[in-house]
Amino acid sequence: MGTAGTSTDETVGERRQLINVAYRLLGSLTEAEDAVQEAYARWYALPRGRRDEIVSPGAWLTTVTGRVCLDVLGSARARRERYVGAWLPDPLPDHAERGHGPGTDPADQMVLDESVSMAFLVVLESMTPAERVAFVLHDVFRYPFAEIAGILGRTPAACKQLAASARRRVRAAPAPETAAAVRADVVRQVKEAWEAKDIAALVDLLDPAAVMTADGGGNAGAAPRPIEGGARIAQYMAAVAGKTPGLELLERSVNGAPGLVARRSGAVLTVAAFEVAEGRVTRIWAVRNPDKLRPWIG
Repeated sequence: MGTAGTSTDETVGERRQLINVAYRLLGSLTEAEDAVQEAYARWYALPRGRRDEIVSPGAWLTTVTGRVCLDVLGSARARRERYVGAWLPDPLPDHAERGHGPGTDPADQMVLDESVSMAFLVVLESMTPAERVAFVLHDVFRYPFAEIAGILGRTPAACKQLAASARRRVRAAPAPETAAAVRADVVRQVKEAWEAKDIAALVDLLDPAAVMTADGGGNAGAAPRPIEGGARIAQYMAAVAGKTPGLELLERSVNGAPGLVARRSGAVLTVAAFEVAEGRVTRIWAVRNPDKLRPWIG
């Protein structure tokens, strides 16, 4: 590699991109931040002369971050088997709804687009670690397979096959409603019916085959298994509202799509993301683990 003469500001400027890559690879803000911090720690551990030889610090940091994420993904399955209840990706708030400008919090660094929708992240969870890395880096961030090969320790052709396999998983997943206005309207109606504890109205808004998955992580009460069927979900939602006096529901952007935030006495209890198809809710992902709700505080 040729001499680059890299400045500190130049490498620090890569942090936003790295956080975005790592979150999509891991689905966890905390783990994404840790992976990026580890990449920077390895960068600054290099002798100054070695750093000066690296032509593209961003590419170097991306490669290291990708390898760290690959290691984390390899151990994540075992850790999530020990997780209490269902595991869901960390929900992301919209920047404008946080009440402060961009800062050092990883949530402030996130670009919200379709690649961070809850539905998309859940599909990513079904992939092998190598598939996920190849697909996210190539299809989402447009990295060439030659660079991805260096992260995965495989040939570019093998990485291309991994991405193709991952792509088939994405295509096999149900396509969500694309019109944001339709989704927002349906979520608004769900909010109103939930507040009124109107089971009949909720049943009308939920697909008969709808599924609700809740993530409490053992730190908050949540259904231990997914609730299947619109009627059962409607009854569950009405029961929750009845047992939680003073519950306040707010329409908020969750991972860039219309969602709901449930609060009581100003404290965020639940962040819910929705998948809508043909004007009805087909999936609800309700995150209640307080460890995953920190970006929603304040």
